[in-house]
Amino acid sequence: MSPETVTILMVAGLLIGIASGFPLGLVLGGVAMVVGLVAWGPQCFNMFYTRLFGVITEYTFLAVPLFIFMGIMVERSGVSDKLFHALHVWLGGFRGGLAIATVLFGTVLAACVGVIAASVTMLGLIALPPMLNRGYAKEISTGACCAGGSLGILIPPSIMLILYGPMATISVGKLFMAAFIPGFILSALYCTYIGVRCFLRPKEGPSISAEERAVPWGQKIYLLLTSLIPPVVLILAVLGSIFFGIASPTEAAGVGALASILMAAAYRSLSFRVIKETAYKTMGVFSMVFVIVLGASFFTGVFLRMGCGDVVASMITTMPGGKWGSFLLIMFIIFILGMFIDWIGIIMIMIPIVSPIVIELGFDPLWFAMMIIVNLQMSFMSPPFAYAIFFLKGVTTPEMGIESGHIIRGVIPFIGLVVIALLLFIRFPQLITWLPNMMIK
Repeated sequence: MSPETVTILMVAGLLIGIASGFPLGLVLGGVAMVVGLVAWGPQCFNMFYTRLFGVITEYTFLAVPLFIFMGIMVERSGVSDKLFHALHVWLGGFRGGLAIATVLFGTVLAACVGVIAASVTMLGLIALPPMLNRGYAKEISTGACCAGGSLGILIPPSIMLILYGPMATISVGKLFMAAFIPGFILSALYCTYIGVRCFLRPKEGPSISAEERAVPWGQKIYLLLTSLIPPVVLILAVLGSIFFGIASPTEAAGVGALASILMAAAYRSLSFRVIKETAYKTMGVFSMVFVIVLGASFFTGVFLRMGCGDVVASMITTMPGGKWGSFLLIMFIIFILGMFIDWIGIIMIMIPIVSPIVIELGFDPLWFAMMIIVNLQMSFMSPPFAYAIFFLKGVTTPEMGIESGHIIRGVIPFIGLVVIALLLFIRFPQLITWLPNMMIK
């Protein structure tokens, strides 16, 4: 069979398997195994063994379970409740202040947690009820929770960046630094949109009552400092050590895991039961990630060896419009895949294929990587396969009266803001490349 035919068959098999409801990791590995056996017979297992060995011996990959552990431990520490309460006191007096506080809350959580499930769930449990109780529109409340929670996979430390680095042979430390400014810009865009919308439509985001705002300045400052200092220390312990060249991302992940335990102890939330439950949950989440990574590694190994990568490369590089036409096609493919496939699968499948094309087209690989990662922010809010929507819907109660339609309408403006951010990064690439270039090597 020609590479073109194999490409169509493998993509069709992948889509059929996903549409049938099978787990993504098993679909990827299954399609690879069937095609490999047909093409090479039992010899294909030699390649699968090599791929398996490469995954389990990838040093950077060790950071994934450590950052997952750190995120879950931060969730258990109780710092999130105190932080949102402080932001509520400071910003609740403005129109849309609670929704803005929710996005800022998600921004801080993103730098501590790095797992979208934990971020969106915490926002849904802690921030959503106060907004609804004070008369906020369901759309802006749910949109703020989904958009703010999705930042958890962009702002470092992020599991997405850890998986992306080895696939594209880019330093994970540089990816961490490159993601900071884009993450903060997205957060600022979200807050600006909420502020403008609630200024024009006061009923959608009313301010809190004068009684709730009547908190002495000394108490306000105390609340903010006591809730902000522990997360800031945690962030500096992890990312500062990477920026100044003291530790690799994997070593920094170990520091972060230890710091999260100390934070839980400081908030008197640490116990043997908490450590045990955190360890079990970490194993569960990491096992899911590992199966997808392994299946995708098998899939891309067969896909590239059968010459399908050249088919995709030829299609992309021959697009009208030169390198920017190719760029738009890749961005469009990533966006469409994000509507149907888990982000881990997208990275593990697409990045080994498009990374050589990026260099051929003349783009900065680090800039291009961040464009894909920012693009994937939309995948968490784009139905039908929208993690953030499902996680938020899962923590709502019938009394809230929130339907999936409310959440979908709520996230649409934030998807548009991600597109605006991408246009900004195209016009001003220094927003991505400046901070990595300042790193101490």
